[in-house]
Formats: sequence, structure tokens, C-alpha cells
Amino acid sequence: MSGLAVRAAASVRSPRGRAPEGVPAALDYFRDLLTPFGEKPDEELLSRGPHVHHRDLVDLLVADEGVGRSRPELAIVAHALPDVVPFTAVAPHLTEQLGGRAVNFAIGQQGLAAPFTALRIASAYHRSGRAAEVVIAVLEQTTLPTPYPLPQETPLTDSAAALVLGASTGDGLGFVRAHAAGSAAAALGRELGEDGTLLVLGPWVTEDVPDHGAVHRVAPGGYCTSLWLELADHWQEWRRDHRRIVLCDTDPRSGRSHVALFAATGG
Repeated sequence: MSGLAVRAAASVRSPRGRAPEGVPAALDYFRDLLTPFGEKPDEELLSRGPHVHHRDLVDLLVADEGVGRSRPELAIVAHALPDVVPFTAVAPHLTEQLGGRAVNFAIGQQGLAAPFTALRIASAYHRSGRAAEVVIAVLEQTTLPTPYPLPQETPLTDSAAALVLGASTGDGLGFVRAHAAGSAAAALGRELGEDGTLLVLGPWVTEDVPDHGAVHRVAPGGYCTSLWLELADHWQEWRRDHRRIVLCDTDPRSGRSHVALFAATGG
């Protein structure tokens, strides 16, 4: 069976939020969650956030025609930050809007590694014949009960990206592999050096990387969504202009760097 290739993609940036709702119940939950660790929720911080729920981001992604017409066998939601209000299951909500037959789950608690993990899982499902089509939704909302331990000089914005992946046929952009290493230079070591390669560096890559000709640097504003927003916006032009696309970002919390390689297929 051929590998997975991008069939459609969508991005969402800074959508309109909601009026705060369910805050008292959420505060009780966060108190119970945080108290054993000597912390307490910041009610003002929680109340003044944009309140863009994960479900809102999914609804906006599905409103895109390319994503909305997908009927996947596998749907994966990836996120680094929690939802505004707990107790919500967003992967089933995504599945319900895309035909209702997909195996679905979410990947969290991995920082910006989550979308890379989602790609590896999607590829394994596809190779085993269990998923001819896959949708990966990468979600990020910024209304939090405590300040998140990221560099505060880099404010985050609510954003989301979706990739629709299916069997590689004809001209397209195929997923090849994803892996991680202790530094960006180590992670990129085997991916650079070939002609026709575009290196896309996320905003958290601050170290020097191997010299390379074509480089696209992603502007700050996202934790786990940055690379995938750019891929969703530019994958078709990148596929036309380059034979290989290498995405790389470094998690500012763990220090580990993550790389995904895509390659143009067909002519």
C-alpha cells in the first residue's frame, strides 16, 4: 500500500471567542487539581482569556470544504495545552462531523511533539490497512487557569490546523517519516543535504542548525500549531517548488527537537 499524502488542509488563527461560561464549575475542578501541588487557579486570568473552546476550533476547521468533505477511518486531535473547560471529548465531536465512522482519540501531554506522534500513528494505521483516509486536527487555545510555563515574552494566539491524509496517488505531498533528537542539529542530521529541500523552522528553534539553502522561518505565536499552520497554508506551493519539505521545531520545555519529512510525489 502506498504511503499517506496530504489531500487537503485548513488553518484557523485568532477566531472570535465566547463569553466566559462554566467558569465556577471549572474553578472547582482546577482547585482540586492544583491544590496538591501547592498552586491555585487564577480566576482573573481564566476570566479574561478569549475562551475559544477546542470544539469551536474543530467547527471552524470542518467548515473548510477540503476538510469538511473528508470521511476518514481515523481522526486524531493533537494539542499541547488543555481545553478551556474540562470534561469535553473533542475527537468524537470531530468524527461526528466527518461521517461518524472514524476511530478517534486525542494526543496530549506531549508538548509540541503531539502532532508528530499523530503522524506516526496515522502512517502505521494506513500501512496496516486500517485507515485509507486520516484527519489530524492540531488545536491550541490560550485561556488557562494558571500561567503556562513557556517564555512569557512570546504570547500565544488561539489557532488550529487540520491535515487530510490519504493514499498517495499522482502529484501530491507524501509523509515520509517523523522522529526526534536531543537537539535540532541532531534531528536534522540525516534530512538535509539533498537538492530541492525546503527547511521549515518553527519559532522555538533558537540554536544554530546545519547550513542549508532554502529556509522558511515560522513567526512566533504558537506552541504546537506553528509548523502545521504554515504547512496547511503553503503545502501546495511548497510541493510545486521543492522536492522535499523538512519541518523542525524544538519544545521549549523539554529541549527535544522534532522533525517531519514530506516529499513531493508524482511529477
